[in-house]
Amino acid sequence: MTQFSVSDSEAFTPDVTLRRNDKLHRYELLVGGELAVQTRYLDRPGHVDFQHTDTAEKFKGRGLAKVLAHFALDDVLASGKRIIPHCPFIAAYLRKHPDYELDIDWPPDAPTGEPGNE
Repeated sequence: MTQFSVSDSEAFTPDVTLRRNDKLHRYELLVGGELAVQTRYLDRPGHVDFQHTDTAEKFKGRGLAKVLAHFALDDVLASGKRIIPHCPFIAAYLRKHPDYELDIDWPPDAPTGEPGNE
């Protein structure tokens, strides 16, 4: 499990934890120990295939899903794998952050709309 805690000086709240939960195949952002955002993935040979991102109702509108997306995508690249964005939120994030473009394998059925309730 990869884990990163954001310090007081780097974040909008001091009690945010980011981690990769290999057992459940998801990246997680916790606030005060409570799961606030998760992005589920499939681990494929040479790739991480992002499936769906969920934000708990009480944490919506804070930009936490973007924080988790950045952490998860950077973690994938650090592992030497490529990104497959089936998740609408991750796909939208990638379209707004062209620095990842060389590391994406867009699926033929890539989401084209705006993300839902992440």
